[in-house]
Amino acid sequence: MSDRGKPLYMIGVVAEMLDVHPQTLRFYEKKGLVRPSRTVGRTRMYSEEDVEELARLLRLTRDLGVNLAGVEIIVKMRRRMLEMQKQIEDLLAYLREDGGTPPDAARREPREALVRAASGQLRPVDVF
Repeated sequence: MSDRGKPLYMIGVVAEMLDVHPQTLRFYEKKGLVRPSRTVGRTRMYSEEDVEELARLLRLTRDLGVNLAGVEIIVKMRRRMLEMQKQIEDLLAYLREDGGTPPDAARREPREALVRAASGQLRPVDVF
């Protein structure tokens, strides 16, 4: 866990930092918009990343007028995009390390493509 992900703040402190009622933060958690960690005694502990996420949510609702249903969609899309970015970075790292050739590539038979494309439509992709 990075320092930014380390739980630091209790709900009252975060509510004061963001100028919202603690019940608003509880509601956001109930909706799945933020996921604070919990202590053994079940006290919510917010990290710096959680506070930034909450500030982003408040900007969407207060400044841009997005309703909570829209915020939920935006948050889910953002999380998915971050996951996909991580997958792409991992794939690129794999390709750079191994040259993109799986160890058993020489023994494999050619596979049939799922989508047919004319050879004139194909062009090389530069991944480096």
